[in-house]
Parts: sequence; C-alpha cells; structure tokens
Amino acid sequence: MAIKKIKTKSLKTKFGDLTVYTQSLKIKDVVSIFYVAVRGKDEEEGAVQRVLNRQRISSIKKYVLEGNNFYSTFILNWTDNKLKPEFKENEITIPIVPFAAQAIDGQHRLVGLQEAMKEDDSIGEKEILVTMSLNLKTKDAARIFVNINSEQKPVPKSLIYDLFGEIESDINHSINRANDIADELNENLDSPYYSSIKYPGQPKGVGLIDLSTVVGSLKKHLEPDGVFASHKLTNLQNQKAVIINYFTALKFYYDREDLWSNKNKNPFLTNAGFFGAIEHLIKNLLIKCAEKKSFKTEDFKALLDLPKGGLIQRSDLKNLEGKSQRKAIVDYLQENYLKSLPSQEEYEF
Repeated sequence: MAIKKIKTKSLKTKFGDLTVYTQSLKIKDVVSIFYVAVRGKDEEEGAVQRVLNRQRISSIKKYVLEGNNFYSTFILNWTDNKLKPEFKENEITIPIVPFAAQAIDGQHRLVGLQEAMKEDDSIGEKEILVTMSLNLKTKDAARIFVNINSEQKPVPKSLIYDLFGEIESDINHSINRANDIADELNENLDSPYYSSIKYPGQPKGVGLIDLSTVVGSLKKHLEPDGVFASHKLTNLQNQKAVIINYFTALKFYYDREDLWSNKNKNPFLTNAGFFGAIEHLIKNLLIKCAEKKSFKTEDFKALLDLPKGGLIQRSDLKNLEGKSQRKAIVDYLQENYLKSLPSQEEYEF
C-alpha cells in the first residue's frame, strides 16, 4: 500500500548545531505521526517527556471543542529510520506513518486534539505550527525540553488583561492576578518574601506563607470593582509595585532590629501576619498614598511609623487563634497609623 506523503512550504533554521524545520500542518496529519516517549519508562533516544495528565487532556479537549485554537508551535523529533522527511528548495515532504515523531513539546495539546477529533472530524482539517528536528539524541532533546519549560518564563496570565483589555466574563481574573502577584513576591530578589511563598505540593518546610493566603487576602480587592480599581491601580506592574513597596517598608522596621528574617519572632512571616498586613494596607494606606499620588516605599514607611523597641512579635500572638491573630496585627498597625494623624485640636472646621 502506498504511503501517504504531504509536501508543504518549510523554513529551515539552525540553532547552534541543531537543524530544525518549521511548517504549518493539518492537525489530522500531525496526530497520525506523533507519539510520546516518557523518560524513565521508554529506553529510546529522545525520551524526555513526563507521564500524561488525563485531567489536563480533558481540559484541552474541551477547550478545542469550544472552537479555540493553538498559536504556539508544537515541537517534534522525527525518529523513524526507514522513512524520513525530505527538505528541498524551501519545501518539505513528510511521510505520514504512525509513531514516526516524538513529541518534545505539546504532548498534552496533541493528545487533547486527538481526543477532540473523535467528536468533531473537522478539527483535523485545521492547521497548527510544527517545528521538527531529525533523530535527536536524548541529551539534545532534553536541552530543548529544559529550555522550553524552565528558561522561557511564561507570561503571567493576568498580564493578558492589561495587554488586550478586561475580559469581564472571566471570573478567574482576580484569582489569576493574585497568583501573579504571589509569584512576584516569591521570585523577585528584592521582595521581602523572596522564596517564602508555599505552593501546593511543595515538601514540608519549604515556604512560609501559603499561596492560598496571598490569593485569599488579595482576590476581592483585585476585582474590577475592587479597592485597587477604585484608585485606578488596574495594571499588573503597578499592583505588584504597591505590594512590594509596602512590605519593603514594613521590612525596614523589622530589619532595624534584626527581626525580619527571624521566623520565630516576626509575625509577618506567618499567614495571619500577612493577611493582617494586607487588611491594613487596603483599609487605611491605599487611600492616603492615592491622595499623595505616590506609592513609594518611603511613603509607606512614613505611614507605618512603627516604634523602635515596640514591634509586635509572634510571642504577642501565642495565645490567640488564627482570626484573632490577624485582628491583633491589624489593631497594632492601625494604632501606630492613628498616632501619625493630626490631633483633633489641629483640625479646622
């Protein structure tokens, strides 16, 4: 039986010592040639992929059946030694044979597309962008895989709203935005919470502030009708700056007494302390900074005005439950904040 071959325009590119071919292919042809080689399970060269996540595949299938497309490239490694693609004069001829090309990047998307095609044949006629290499060794495939999955940092989800406008129907906007701020707190070397956010699935002892605490404390305030929006702080960069600058100011007072890094003494390295600090920021400080048109660290320092030798510590909270600890933090911060306001006698009526 004759083997089906497809011929299409292709771009040949060299990345160092690696040659790759990029072209637009019909989904039905790509799913006919690809397979997944799992590292630690399959012994062949180029096996770098992880075990498939069925839940993720179902989510992708649903996404595709709703009419959505993929615009990022899929990366394949051709491994069939009997039949190989032929490149000539900016065209590539690809034999459509089963199990001919490993998926280096896009395995879940490809399986999701495959599943979606079972319910809607027309999906197979759509095209996707495919970059293909030939007979990569495992070390080269691993190099590409690591580059894609670690070196290339994904764009924060909520940044899409700043670039293309608010999507009002997306109920996850504020959650995505809070997650992106949590990532900034955890990954920014200048953040007071650098490497201190605890993500689900991390080993015990890694991280101090639960991701759920960061998201829970910020989520409602980041909604389209939330406090940040009421002060016209709607883009991700400005929101991140406010949070970082505020906690940097708070850290200043605890660093002054060598307490910030002491997790046994610093109450702001606990979930209750973080939540309470955010509550004070939202309730009292945002409006003051907005009035001054400045959210710099120095402005937050002036508004916090914490006394030397009188900082609240974890020992002050030891007999309190979670919500009571949070309230004690808010009360402490508010008490010092009120001291910075003019006295009644200074007001004019």
